[in-house]
Formats: sequence, structure tokens, C-alpha cells
Amino acid sequence: MITTVLAFLVTLGVLIVVHEWGHYRMAKACGVKVLRFSIGFGPVLWRRQAHPEATEFVVCALPLGGYVRMLDEREGVVPAELAPRAFNRQPLRARAAIVAAGPAANLVLAVLLYAAAGWIGMDEPKAVLGAPAAGSLAERAGLRAGDWVQGVRTGEGDVEPVRSFGDLRWRITEAAVDQRDLDLEVTDAQGYHPRTVRLALASLGAREVDARLMSKVGLGAPYSEPVLGEVLADGPAARAGLRQGDRVLSVNGQPIQDAARLRELIRHSVRGGAAVPMQWRVDRSGQVLELEVTPSVHRQGDQAWGRIEAFVGRPVEFVTVRYGFFEGWGYALARTWEVSVLSLRMLGKMLVGDASLKNLSGPLTIADFAGQSVQLGVAYYLGFLALVSVSLGVLNLLPLPVLDGGHLMYYLFEAVTGRPVSEVWLERLQRGGVAIMLMLMSLALYNDVARLLGLH
Repeated sequence: MITTVLAFLVTLGVLIVVHEWGHYRMAKACGVKVLRFSIGFGPVLWRRQAHPEATEFVVCALPLGGYVRMLDEREGVVPAELAPRAFNRQPLRARAAIVAAGPAANLVLAVLLYAAAGWIGMDEPKAVLGAPAAGSLAERAGLRAGDWVQGVRTGEGDVEPVRSFGDLRWRITEAAVDQRDLDLEVTDAQGYHPRTVRLALASLGAREVDARLMSKVGLGAPYSEPVLGEVLADGPAARAGLRQGDRVLSVNGQPIQDAARLRELIRHSVRGGAAVPMQWRVDRSGQVLELEVTPSVHRQGDQAWGRIEAFVGRPVEFVTVRYGFFEGWGYALARTWEVSVLSLRMLGKMLVGDASLKNLSGPLTIADFAGQSVQLGVAYYLGFLALVSVSLGVLNLLPLPVLDGGHLMYYLFEAVTGRPVSEVWLERLQRGGVAIMLMLMSLALYNDVARLLGLH
């Protein structure tokens, strides 16, 4: 819990500082006087000001945001000698540059973070597939347990390598959002017998793109051999005569191709609150044995499931994904662009009702993923931080009045018409923007709570 909270605070702190630093540096470059650089809102916890005429730097109690306050004649009386340094006196291009610098700083930070994560390297599951769910899109495409996805074919006919299971998940998500089919270059687990498999992702529809997308496609987890690990003494597995190293061939006559399928059968072996005996066929050092296994029943609320008190499945095979110096920059630029475009497409589809609003996430989800990524290692946390930084940059460019994108829309209107937006309309738009943001924040928080309760 402490790790999660600290990781969340560090994430917010870094992203807010960088965003506001972008505004601050561009304002200074344009000759605008900056009065305050604030991280957070509410009561001031820390304050520093070199001298009375310098910028005041503060850290406040509520860390959910920040701001840069500039000298502006619309917010108070400005001495005549300082009027040329007021924000509202700057030419249109300077005001637009100052506003755009915040989101731009987040996108630049994302490139740096993705590059650093790529240079450090991450251990990720190899793109070897578990058994597709029966009747799923993946099974209908002809994918099988143990298939190794080596690459994906682009629209130009080129093949881009798939480095890991996470990379495959990203490719599938992109194609599903675009509502296009995806051609996979597949071999067996040893890298032989290549073939091309087409996933008909266009048939899913954008509303199917959410956190459970891979399960909907039929690809739940990477391949794990159906071999038993440690068997606990006096547990159902031990009482049935199972031993560590046993390879499960079939259960109740159903062939077992991977550990995920075996775990599923064990979990669903409860009928009417009681465990149903299962007929297992196992290979023990070349000897085939027939054993009856009766799982124990575990309950939580109204739910009941079976367990055999043994580790099911060999560890998933991992590969180290690492990039060289120049290759890392290319990867970082490409990933930042891809995430930005994907974010905009998803937002657009949610706006018109083509994608589920369940995809909106709030602070609880961010905190949860921050804590998980820290525990996985520095490179994972940097990658997570880059993802959130891109999201923050893209979000702030949306044309909502309270966001940077809304101010850029005001400046676009001014550039086209030759006059600024009137004060009356500014006030109306601000009120509308605040209402929309409150609705979005409420929905995101609802989604967070629903995910924690297992409702999504």
C-alpha cells in the first residue's frame, strides 16, 4: 500500500512539474513575468522566492494538478512599467506557444522515458500463445497452444517483428481500435513451420476494446506447459497421487494443451457447492497414469471454486526486450506517436459512442498500476510513466475551455476573426468546460471503483 501511494505521488509530481515547467520556460523565453509556479492546490506546504521580484515557487497540500500564474491585466492592476511583460499584451503566436508548451513538455518527457526504458530493457513473456478459448476469434483463425507469433504484417506488406507478448497485445489493440484485421506471422514453439494467420478483429467493433480485449479475442495468457510444480502435502493433488513434474495429458477425456486450460477446469470443477471428481491422465517420466482428482472447495461470498493445492504449470518463458542507443530513440518516438494517435482515436470513438466509456481511468487505476510497475522494476515504471505522460499531453490538447486545448481554440478564433473571444462567451465556455470535466472525472472515478469491485 505504501509503495502504491508513494509511486502515485511520484508519478503525479513528475508529470505536473514537467507540464508546468513547459509553460514556465516558454513564458520566460517570451519575456512574460511569471508570478507563481505552483505544484498542487490549497494550503502552501513549502515556499521559495529568491527575492520579491522573482517567481514564487510553492508546493501545496492537494497534489492533483498545478499552475503557472503570469502577470496579466485581466486579473489585476499591472504597473505601467511592467505592462509589456503581461501575458495578455503578448502577440498571438507567443500566447499560443506558452499554452502549447505544457502538453509538448509531456510528450517530450514520454520520448525520453520510453527511450530510457528501452535502453535498460524489460523481461517480458515470450509471444508464445496459450490455448485459445473454445469458439473464440483466435481459435477460428487457426491459432493453437504453443504457437509463437514472430511478427505482424503491415498494410504495405512488410513484416514488423513482435518482440514479446506485451508487444503482441499492443498490436492487437491498435488493430481493434482501427477496426481492421491483423495478419500474424506464426511458427511452432521451436520456430519452425511458418504460416500466416489472420485475426478478424474488424468484426469485434470498437466498443469491444477495453481491458478484457485479449480475453475477448481468445488469447488470455502466454503459453505455460501443463506440468505440475510443487505439490502441497495432504492437499487434494497429493492425496490423488500427483507429483511434481507430472505432465497432464487430459482431464475427463479433454486433451490439455496448456496450463491455463487446466487451471480453468480445476476452478470450475464445483457443482452445487460440492467438488466433482475429475479423471486425470498424466505422463510421469514416460509412464502414463490414470488418476482420480477431487479438488477442495473454496468460497468467497456466493462464489465457489476448486483448488488442488499444487502449482499448476511451468513458469512462462521470458525474453529480454532491449534497444541500442539509436534504436531506442526510434522506438521511443514511434511509441509516443502510436500511443498519442491511439488515445485520440479512442477518445473520438467514446465521444460518438463507438467505444465503451469503461476505458476511462482515474486516479485509483493510475495509483494501482504505478504500484505494480514499481514492483516489476525501473524500466517498467519508466514505461508506465511515459504512457501516463502521453495521456496527459493528449488530454490537455483537447478543445475543452478549461484545458490548454481550449485556450488554443480561443487563439485560433482570434487568428481567424482578428478579435479575441468576448468576456461573456469566455465565462460561458469556462462554466461548460468545468461541467464537462467534472462529469468525466466522476465517470473515471466510477470506473476505478467498479474495476476494484470486479464489476468491469
